[in-house]
Amino acid sequence: MSSFGSQMAKRLNELRKAGRDVKRAMAEAAEGATIEAVRVAAENTPPNGGTDIAGTNMRSGQMAQHWETDSETVPVVTGTSVRTALGNNMMYASYVNDGHRVDKHFVPGLIINGNLLERDPDGGGGIMVGTKTPYVQGKYMKQKAVGKYRQTVRTELSKRVKEAIK
Repeated sequence: MSSFGSQMAKRLNELRKAGRDVKRAMAEAAEGATIEAVRVAAENTPPNGGTDIAGTNMRSGQMAQHWETDSETVPVVTGTSVRTALGNNMMYASYVNDGHRVDKHFVPGLIINGNLLERDPDGGGGIMVGTKTPYVQGKYMKQKAVGKYRQTVRTELSKRVKEAIK
């Protein structure tokens, strides 16, 4: 299978030969694909899947919301290039995406309430964490979103080429 870049170059050349506005087609495809990528990244960012939020003061969904605010979905056209950006500026986003090791350490203010892990807003208490799980697997939200971006661009440009050839 050919690379994503060579597939896009082929489609853009076909559009150019058909007399279509290649910059506009690139910008529209990039914008739609980036919006889809942001949606996929947010869907795959915890807490997700309809999981109930358990534990007082623990999960906020804030990282999922940051995909939309930190990404640049409106294309910036410079010369022959079109640029959009998928981003998440939360400090821990890369750890959730890629996975991370967990060293045994004390977390002040963290308590166990029945079978729930909760954060005490007063900062009282604390527990040792990292005693049972040495590594937390990544969720790979970014990679899933980039895959969706590429799929959407391929589909959109192929559709435009078919329309141009008619």
